Amino acid sequence: MSGVRIGIDFDNTIICYDRVFAAAARQRGLVPEGWDGLKTDVRDYLRSGAGGELAWQGLQGFVYGKGIGGAEIYPGVREFLVACRKAGASVYIVSHKTQFGHQDPDRVDLREAARGWLKSAGLIDIADAAISAGNVYFEDTLAAKVERLASLQLDIFIDDLVDVFAQPHFPKTTRSILFTQARPPHPAHCEPLATWADIHRGVFTA
Repeated sequence: MSGVRIGIDFDNTIICYDRVFAAAARQRGLVPEGWDGLKTDVRDYLRSGAGGELAWQGLQGFVYGKGIGGAEIYPGVREFLVACRKAGASVYIVSHKTQFGHQDPDRVDLREAARGWLKSAGLIDIADAAISAGNVYFEDTLAAKVERLASLQLDIFIDDLVDVFAQPHFPKTTRSILFTQARPPHPAHCEPLATWADIHRGVFTA
């Protein structure tokens, strides 16, 4: 594995927002008291009502910015990154993340918030970190994200979003791992894996 270049998406791949989205929605009175659900459940609930799209965008701006401290790291990510470091693999984060959120009156820098979360989680800016702070990239568009990961000449890319792998200019020489439990329709070159333990086994025993 020495010299292997591995790219990983950030939102909903390394960082899990499920609990913080539901909690923030309850605090803002956007869902009934006691309501609970995953991030996608919150999104669908809000979008089903009048003005729901704007409410959803505002909630996203808060959670990805000021509220990001309540998000969690997916189980198995740390173990995977430790294995990457021990194997001598280079790890990059490549994310489609705008600098500022929609409907966010506070104009919080979402990229700096994400870097702060990575630092507080011990994934960058510490001794023996598997990810160099200089290997973290945030791009304005999905197309720019794919251009970035192509320019990095990655051997493996891990993402929860099918649309990334379906981009016509996604490099076909890059092994595509789709982090999903839903098994949605996906390009033939994708490998859908449900957990980071599955990804760990798939990368290090393949």
